Amino acid sequence: MKIVFLDAKSIGEDIDLSGYEALGEVVKYDFSTPQEASERVVDADVIVLNKVPVNQETIGKAKNLKLVCVTATGTNNLHKEYLDSRGIAWRNVAGYSTESVAQHTFAMLFYLLEHLPYYDAYVKTEKYVEDRMFTHFDRKFSEIYGMTWGIIGMGAIGRRVAELAKLFGCQVVYYSTTGKNNQPGYERVSFEDLLEQADIVSVHAPLTAETENLMDRVAFLRMKKSAIFLNLGRGPIVSEQALADALEAGEIRAAGLDVLCEEPMSRENPLRRIKDSDRLLITPHIAWASLEARTRLMEIILGQIKEFFDLDKP
Repeated sequence: MKIVFLDAKSIGEDIDLSGYEALGEVVKYDFSTPQEASERVVDADVIVLNKVPVNQETIGKAKNLKLVCVTATGTNNLHKEYLDSRGIAWRNVAGYSTESVAQHTFAMLFYLLEHLPYYDAYVKTEKYVEDRMFTHFDRKFSEIYGMTWGIIGMGAIGRRVAELAKLFGCQVVYYSTTGKNNQPGYERVSFEDLLEQADIVSVHAPLTAETENLMDRVAFLRMKKSAIFLNLGRGPIVSEQALADALEAGEIRAAGLDVLCEEPMSRENPLRRIKDSDRLLITPHIAWASLEARTRLMEIILGQIKEFFDLDKP
């Protein structure tokens, strides 16, 4: 069996892939353009990838290809009808990053809520050295105990965030982007009510026709001026222009984003102009990427390959 990794850099260089090597020949490419992928998969039995498009252009020459494994949950890059026409199976992975994304959600919240960039700079610029007071009150923050946390998208990650928020003493409300999700123990509300009630709004929804550009100018105007907004779902759920305008106008307190409409970040992104870390925190799509989550991801895919080729049997 020949297994080809088309964008191995996307899973990091610190993950043990020796289990794959036990199955046969393994070839790893850091990155692949569609044109490069077309030549690299010619004799592959399995391809493993994250963002590389899979269609007639990229795999048309792959005569031995039997299985496509996506190192992610989303499969927008797969032309599934073409794969079906060729009899090529595909697999993706869900649930591997729930704990990692939930943890990052709280890391972003506390960074913004407690004005940590301001206080870090206060000490490191030596304003605290021989100050008159043992403490410093210039930036006030509140406990999240008793706050209302609004969750958009109550899938596995949304539910985990809800559980943790409840442990911190938050009242949790949620909006179902499909209109079909009912979660016992949590209050389901309309989108408008969530925005108006919530002190913290976090997005954990997939990108669909219903969620694209959901957080627009009108949505941010509905939010409390003291609210913190977090997006750990998909970038295009948020109008970045509307968010930039809302932050600059003081219409919301702060925002934390782990996803953007274009990744890596485009020079045209209006959020580039906001340099105040106390109001805006952007991380480069890392919420999913704890060591444990990436290890779990690749172990699941290894299991999928073994199962597909019936390699687990003695």
